[in-house]
Amino acid sequence: MPDIKHFDPDATLDTVVRLFWRRGVASTGVQDVVTATGLNRSSLYATFGGKQELYRAALRRYVEQWSWPAFRSLAEDGRGLPAVAEFFGALIEVRCSGEYARWGCMIANAHAGAEHDDPEVRTLLERHHQELRDAMRAALVSAGRQGQLAPGTDLDASAELLALLAYGVNLRSRTGADPEALRRTVTVALGPIRGGAGT
Repeated sequence: MPDIKHFDPDATLDTVVRLFWRRGVASTGVQDVVTATGLNRSSLYATFGGKQELYRAALRRYVEQWSWPAFRSLAEDGRGLPAVAEFFGALIEVRCSGEYARWGCMIANAHAGAEHDDPEVRTLLERHHQELRDAMRAALVSAGRQGQLAPGTDLDASAELLALLAYGVNLRSRTGADPEALRRTVTVALGPIRGGAGT
């Protein structure tokens, strides 16, 4: 008889995402996963592998559900700088209030922890950064077409700066940073690239 899983692996992985996202890998043991999911160790190991394999799967699920849709929306928005400002506004909102307040970003948390020692994790972190930077650059290209950028704005450097600012917002939010202070920082960061037609 084939082994029939009596649980939903997708729902289980969503639970594990929340666990690793909130607590991090170092502070989360296999028993924590067992308790959170209600599954026994053998079911977890048979489906996902060990703790590190489970973490990799959770990290991939996180970027598929949270990161890629946000980046795609920003890149395809077409409004230029208003879209960038809205991206940061939504980021600050979700990081500083509501259910996920002070959880930070699972990707930024991995950058700051020992998780990046795993080559597969490092590859995903690098791809995430490239996608974020490319989305910012696409928004800046749209801004340039609409006359929103200051003359001589370096699109590549500015996109990199905005990507790094997003990581900074994520990390600062974990310590309970004032959302208004974060919004002011974003406004200041956008100032030098904003041209006369910027809004």
